[in-house]
Amino acid sequence: MSARGHAFGIDIGGSGVKGAAVDLATGELVHERIKIATPQPSTPQAVAETAAKVVAEANWDGPVGVTLPAVVLDGVTRTAANIDRAWIGTDARALFSDALGGREVTVLNDADAAGMAEDSYGAAKDYAGLVLLLTFGTGIGSALIYQGTLVPNTELGHLEVGGMETEHRAAASVKDRRGLSYEQWAAEVSTVLIGLENLFWPNVIVAGGGISRDADQWIPLLTNRTRVVPAHLRNTAGIVGAAMAADAGLVP
Repeated sequence: MSARGHAFGIDIGGSGVKGAAVDLATGELVHERIKIATPQPSTPQAVAETAAKVVAEANWDGPVGVTLPAVVLDGVTRTAANIDRAWIGTDARALFSDALGGREVTVLNDADAAGMAEDSYGAAKDYAGLVLLLTFGTGIGSALIYQGTLVPNTELGHLEVGGMETEHRAAASVKDRRGLSYEQWAAEVSTVLIGLENLFWPNVIVAGGGISRDADQWIPLLTNRTRVVPAHLRNTAGIVGAAMAADAGLVP
């Protein structure tokens, strides 16, 4: 942790590169979130240069945590979702470090970062044991955390439940594409959650993604046994989790 008790997080998505310093005592942003449009095409070099602009605008000089919509192993991106496929096989940690003048950089999966943030400061902060975060969007992202320790890169959106990948059954995009009502979509989500909780037996499930803003319209319709709570941090979760990872020196 810096002398001020702050760390810096950058959350990279398909539309924006967002960053801020975070107060690690509270999980709150220290200043207004800085956002620059994700370059198109979103090649590694272009995105790294954009991240450097975010850090420069914030006048931050310490370690930085960066999230990517990708599986990250030892700083290397192994998949690419909503970013250029040139990321696959890229040493992202070295790339961002070079773009930021050689400073220490930690890189992790975006859903993992959101899960860490919700576990420490958000919807799951009062729950012990195993926390499962699922982000419902174009696909389904996931994070699995036990007593504050992250199990990285779970990719549960690709787990098969009832003969179908979970994200093909219950992503928010499926609701939109198929024109499902909340009742119909909640039934699909319940099928997925029952399959996952039969494997992991979590203490709580945190539902994230844009559709979590409408949680009151569908969470009460779920029929699984584990309590499901909507994510609290939403647009700041990735930034907060990235800052936590930078502070901890996390290496997925």
